[in-house]
Amino acid sequence: MNMSPLAYADSLRIGVIDFVSPDEIKVLLDIEAPEGVALNTGTPRPFPRINGYVLIPSDEGHLVAQVEWITIERSQYPKRKGMQDFGLVDLPYPLRKMSLNPLGSLTYEGTELEGKEVYRFRRGVESYPTVGDAVLLPTQIQLRAIVESGDNRRVKIGISPLAANAEVRIDPDRLFGRHLAVLGNTGSGKSCSVAGLIRWSMVEARKARAGADPNARFIVLDPNGEYANTFRDMSKVRVYAVEPDKGVEQLQVPLWFWNSAEWNAFTQASERAQRPLLRRALREMRSSSDAAEDTVFVLRRKVSSILITLKAQVRNGETYEGWKFGPKLPVFIEDLNAFAREFTDHSGNLELLTSQVQALLDRPRQTFQKSNGQTGYNDFPATAVEKIICDFQKFLSSIGGAVYQEGPNEDAPLKFDGAQFADHLEALASQETNAQFFDFLIMRIRTILSDTKVKRIVTGTAETSLADWLENHIGDNQGSNGSVTVIDLSLVPAEVVHIITAVVARMTLEALQRYRKLNHGKTLPTVLVMEEAHTFIKRYKDDAENQNSATICCQVFEKIAREGRKFGLGLVLSSQRPSELSPTVLSQCNSYLLHRISNDRDQELVHKLVPDNLRGLLRDLPSLPSRHAILLGWASELPVLVQMNALPEHHQPKSNDPDFWDVWSGKDKDGKGVERAVDWKAIADDWQQIKLTQEKD
Repeated sequence: MNMSPLAYADSLRIGVIDFVSPDEIKVLLDIEAPEGVALNTGTPRPFPRINGYVLIPSDEGHLVAQVEWITIERSQYPKRKGMQDFGLVDLPYPLRKMSLNPLGSLTYEGTELEGKEVYRFRRGVESYPTVGDAVLLPTQIQLRAIVESGDNRRVKIGISPLAANAEVRIDPDRLFGRHLAVLGNTGSGKSCSVAGLIRWSMVEARKARAGADPNARFIVLDPNGEYANTFRDMSKVRVYAVEPDKGVEQLQVPLWFWNSAEWNAFTQASERAQRPLLRRALREMRSSSDAAEDTVFVLRRKVSSILITLKAQVRNGETYEGWKFGPKLPVFIEDLNAFAREFTDHSGNLELLTSQVQALLDRPRQTFQKSNGQTGYNDFPATAVEKIICDFQKFLSSIGGAVYQEGPNEDAPLKFDGAQFADHLEALASQETNAQFFDFLIMRIRTILSDTKVKRIVTGTAETSLADWLENHIGDNQGSNGSVTVIDLSLVPAEVVHIITAVVARMTLEALQRYRKLNHGKTLPTVLVMEEAHTFIKRYKDDAENQNSATICCQVFEKIAREGRKFGLGLVLSSQRPSELSPTVLSQCNSYLLHRISNDRDQELVHKLVPDNLRGLLRDLPSLPSRHAILLGWASELPVLVQMNALPEHHQPKSNDPDFWDVWSGKDKDGKGVERAVDWKAIADDWQQIKLTQEKD
């Protein structure tokens, strides 16, 4: 028998409100309310259920609230309906109560052609209910509308077990445009979620293009080598690693990409003495990048280096401090004599410059003998030094001009040779009075060039241009060379892995900044995925004196988190230790996909990221099964528990737990044999970078 609308609405009632506050509503459940399964909503559904949804009638339609806890209280009097038996003594009666978190409003928008009701959920509460208002169970249609409402929900990522298995869809603009953090313990499904989000987004984009490849750009920074084969079935996936293989290209991040801050961090240059010299060497090397390295140009660069040092001492007529300036002059004389022997065509002019510098030293009472037998220097008049500067400028003008006058910023990605950079830095250091302070700096640079693995990354096996690198790593015009780039960092030496990661991330951001500048404000949407983010985006002490490579790497990602959205660069972080992440980066993430989190410090941090009235939902985090996650933030109209779509095994990142038992027992769960032979000699040769000379039988 069909029920009237009023009778049907009354059948959905489960209780009344007896407490209201802006972040909590307490409900007294009716005695007749379902105790295990509700049958009056169209289909059987468990009730009551933690984190489930209920409705409260309001002016806008219905207020949507989420169940936080359920309890039983002993009432002082019985709760009875109908006729009362006056004069009887009643014992205390158990009453069920539950606490709700208000989430938003559900409004009725009419019916479709098939007669199906249409509802729309909107986040936020305009008016709160009052004590005594009824609390209702949502119908199947209403329950689905709560989860499925929203515009541009183009990509399905899973279903909601708490909302009648409603489809959970996301808007890619919201999810990727304002940064996403995927957090959870090892084995909770983070990597599969990240791989799935990329894959499912590309599948929907390909459908929208009628089967054509999408103009999309995903760059996956992969520290564990999990994603190398994850996207193989997708067309034209680019994979880069330290050791190239079939389908894997050589990872190249040339030295000349590095800016001065990255060089400072890698070489651990001191702020006062070494950093200025390092920046100067970079500026002079970059200034020579577009010139032919003929003998005249090399001479120009070397003499210009002396001129720059001389001009740096000029103080508008003031005297030069003898103890600081005097020891440089014998070094200049030694260098000029060496130049005269090397560049015989200009030996006459170089010998003249040498005599000018020597004459400055030979001035009366210019030098004196110290008590320890060393030579001391009195102050030098500026007029005498300025005359020598003028002679140097005349000589340089005669052979093409000083190199530094055309020099670019020291951070510009202009090509130069790493070996020549170390030599040039050593030559500049020799002009300083404390040249021994620069030995460690130069040694670090030479160490890069001596390590085989590092050398392959920073110098490469083949020449590459900036345009080619951007095309290969970020993606060609219209994404014609593929939508996904996987950069395998697993074998990058530890001493440079943070710098390599920082350079790739910074170059991506700066390339997109220039794209917007040249395209009248239009952006090129790109997503940068950082796996094991707690290693590369680790919180640090704000100490200007100690900017190591890990700090520089974190600062690059902080800049991307703050500014990337304006230039079309979205950030996806995946981490199992959110408490170690940079607070700046986490605070800039507008969406979160939270898998199982057991550590109390990590749970505490996650609780601080969300509003107080949602913390009840996060109590589920320690008990979430694999593939289940809580989606909350900008990408979702409301916090929702999601059972993520299943990925076939060959689409999953290679991050499964070690199969100890299969190896021990010699067979897998299907009864197939499992063998794990090992050749430690081959591993040792690979580790020691020794090429095998004997062929195996």
